[in-house]
This record gives sequence, structure tokens and C-alpha cells, in this order.
Amino acid sequence: MDDYVIQVVTSPLDVDATTWDALLDSQPFATPFMRHTYLSALHTSGSACARTGWDPRFILLSDEQGLAAATVLYIKDHSMGEYVFDWAWARAYQQHGVPYYPKGVVAVPFTPVPGSRLLARDSTARAALAKALVGLAEQWELSSLHLLFGTEDDFEACLNAQMQLRHTVQFHWENSAEGYLDFDAFLASLSQEKRKKIRQERRKVQEAGVQFRHAAGAEISAEDWAFFYRCYERTYLEHGNPPYLKPEFFRQMAQVMPENWLLFIAERDGRSIASSLIGLGQQGNVPDGDQPLAKVAYGRYWGALERVDCLHFEACYYQPLQWCITQGYQRFEGGAQGEHKMARALLPVKTSSTHWIAHPEFSNAIANYLEREGQGIENYMEELETRNPFRKS
Repeated sequence: MDDYVIQVVTSPLDVDATTWDALLDSQPFATPFMRHTYLSALHTSGSACARTGWDPRFILLSDEQGLAAATVLYIKDHSMGEYVFDWAWARAYQQHGVPYYPKGVVAVPFTPVPGSRLLARDSTARAALAKALVGLAEQWELSSLHLLFGTEDDFEACLNAQMQLRHTVQFHWENSAEGYLDFDAFLASLSQEKRKKIRQERRKVQEAGVQFRHAAGAEISAEDWAFFYRCYERTYLEHGNPPYLKPEFFRQMAQVMPENWLLFIAERDGRSIASSLIGLGQQGNVPDGDQPLAKVAYGRYWGALERVDCLHFEACYYQPLQWCITQGYQRFEGGAQGEHKMARALLPVKTSSTHWIAHPEFSNAIANYLEREGQGIENYMEELETRNPFRKS
């Protein structure tokens, strides 16, 4: 740690965007959601800021060569918008009269997308950053520190900093090694039962008179963005909650990151009735790397103003998968949870997080819990494998 100078700033506007993004682009698992413009939009739009319980601390480690490592830590007084659930831990603290909040979270707010969290020039700088995070959590008297949806490199550094590993399951679609010729070729790779089910679901949407159009990047008009937000907001309000993301956030996305978005809009009888928004990115962009970049799509948000049977599956899975096949995308990540995604050929993938608990007794209890939970995840993955939707060779 003596080789690095640690700087902590409370706003992304005080972080040099070019330097941050250059460090991000050197990571093998960079996602657009860790870009400076994305994090800044979350902050300046009022979506993820101190007022909403996401109080940011940008941690920067520098040496004589410049920025060596960086990340963003949010000090939180709740556990919403994380998708790695620790509500039971918070209740246990409360029952014993011990405060669980504030806590520290290294994550992209409202974004359960795996990717690099500890941006670093090399493993030495990454290890130093992980130790600095734990040291700051102790200094700020946080109950705990949580790094969510990171990479193997992140976890190695965190485990060396005495954090504990936890696993969850997501569902991702992978293109074939050669790339499916078209959607029918993809369907042909599935078992007869799953192939029949998908065709039936798509037919229901078509027979209801629903058609889809899509727009990417700058092709997404202001009217399209406005309609999408109506759908997005409706989804949250129907569940009794206000939406996490403000309209200003999406306005900024349209201005500063248009190339990272793909929008599907469902139409019937000349009017728009539903939409789904997909994130777009590339991974594997390591300097001097021999492998081409992998194009990745991320299922993000959806909503509907009218009810149509199977419309959700068409908007959120079949239309995006068809587009990914046509455009040569290698992977479509379906987001957090959802076993129903397996029937649409999204297969289970283990995702991970690491956790540091300040209270010694709670730390031991949580370690025991994570050991049992980890075995449960292994059993769950084995059980899911028996339900593989693809044809047996």
C-alpha cells in the first residue's frame, strides 16, 4: 500500500473520464455499465445518489505512472437495487440490536450484470485496491463491505483481503460456435418439446395482431424513448414501487451512450403497446489480445400498456435472440434469476459476490451460512442441468 496514493472523491464529476475509461477498457470483462458516462448519468439524474441511498465514493489508487486502480463504493442505508440479497442478515442484526446500516457496496446500481468491478493496471494494483476498500470500510465504521457481480480477478483480490465468497445463479444464452444461421436453426438445436413450446408462444403473439419493430443507437427517437419510459414506469408502479431510474437518466443515455442501446417496440392496430430495452457491449478488449471482441447483449427493462398472452417472452427473449443471431452476437445475458428462462434456451451460469463483515461473531455466522448456501447452489446447478433444453447429441 505504501507504493500507492489513495484518493477518495464523492462525485463522478471529480474523476477524469478519459483516465477512468482507459483503465476500464484494459479489463477483459469491461461492460458499458462501468463507463464514466453511465455512472455519471446515474448520479446527476438523481437515480443513484445520496438522496436515494446510494452515496458514492470513488476510490482512486495512483503511483508515479498515474492511475493504477479505481472503483466506486456506495455507502447505503438500505439493500434495494442490488440483486444479491442480504435482507436476512439485516434482520439478524436488528434482532440483536446491532446496526447493519450503513454498509458499503461495490456495484453498479440496479444492474446485476457480471463484469470488472476493481479496475486495475495489474494484479498487484488490484490487490492493493481490495485491501484499501476493507481499510476504508473499517475507518468509516461500516458494518460490512459487499462486491457484487465481479470477476474471478476481483474475487481473488477480495479473498486475499479476507472477504467471503458467495454464489448466485443467472441465465445466459450463448450463440453456437459457428453462429446460428437464423432463428429456425437455433430452434432446431432444441429438444422437440421446447421447440414446440417456443413456436406456440410466438404464434399467440402473432395471432393477436402484434408486430415488432426495433431501433438501435441514434435510430431510437425521442418519441421512442418517451414511450419506453411509460412502459418501464408502468412495470414498477404495477408492483407498488416507483421506478429506480429517472427520465433524465434515459435522456442522458440517448445523448452520451446511444450506441449501447437497442429498443424493441410492439405495435398493434397502429399503436405502440409494449417495449423492451437491451444493452449492448463488447468484452475481451485486453490490449494486444489475440482473440476478437465478443459482442454481448444484456436484457435490461421492459413494460407493456396492454395485456397480450406471451408478449413478455416475445419482447424480452425471442425478439432479442433473433436480433443477436442476425447480428452475430455471442451472448445474451437475461438478467437476475428466473428459471423460466431455461425453457427459452438461457442456461444457468454461476455468478458471485464477496463480503466482508466487521462484527466478528456475525462474520463467523455468515461464513457458516455461506458454506451451506454454496453447497445448495451446487446442488441447484446440478438439478438445472437435468433440464437442459437442447437436444442430446
